[in-house]
Amino acid sequence: MSKKKNNTNHIDYSSDKQAKIKEILRLLEKHYSDATTELKYKNPFELLIATILAAQCTDRQVNKVTPELFRKYPSPAEMAVLKPEELEKEIYSCGFYKTKSRNIIETCKILLSKYGGEVPRDMKSLTSLPGVGRKTANVVLSNAFGEDAIAVDTHVFRVSNRLGLANAKDVFKTEQQLMKNIPKNKWSKAHHWLIYHGRRVCNAKKPDCENCFLQHLCKYRNEGQVLEQSESIQ
Repeated sequence: MSKKKNNTNHIDYSSDKQAKIKEILRLLEKHYSDATTELKYKNPFELLIATILAAQCTDRQVNKVTPELFRKYPSPAEMAVLKPEELEKEIYSCGFYKTKSRNIIETCKILLSKYGGEVPRDMKSLTSLPGVGRKTANVVLSNAFGEDAIAVDTHVFRVSNRLGLANAKDVFKTEQQLMKNIPKNKWSKAHHWLIYHGRRVCNAKKPDCENCFLQHLCKYRNEGQVLEQSESIQ
């Protein structure tokens, strides 16, 4: 066991960026092979609304709210006719409830008027909806429609920049760098691997570097501070 570990550590990944990235992805997949979205949903519409609610809120809290929300208002048609204050009462515990309420109701109206009540499956259309940025759009494209996409939320941003998979101050550049550095057929899976690692090991304030299986490959661990998130993520 000890000999195998030493042989791994003696590999000079510093001179071969692609080899380092490949090894990071291999180890992430090994440890988080069952990683998937933690948001509970039954269809693209439910995932879209749940992801909007998840902004600045935990998936766990969203999952407490959405079963009753979707029981009462299962489609855009039922949700679009609500008054903002009615929806606010349902989603209050998810935070930023006033803004989210307005965005969700307006989004439902647009889904009905422009898309026949269906969730569009392209980036341009999705990001034209109120409260939907690239992160939310990529979550929907990847999980609801099976498209290759890598959504950059706060965990993905933090972990990818710490590991050296990206080196960017904003989420868009991080996304572009990850799309370049990670094979396309692994984009969606890598998104979930990085989230799991961020929640379980690479915490924002106190990353557990001593017990991290990626410490020998980690830029943050071996070179010191790296770029941190400078904006909110939708």
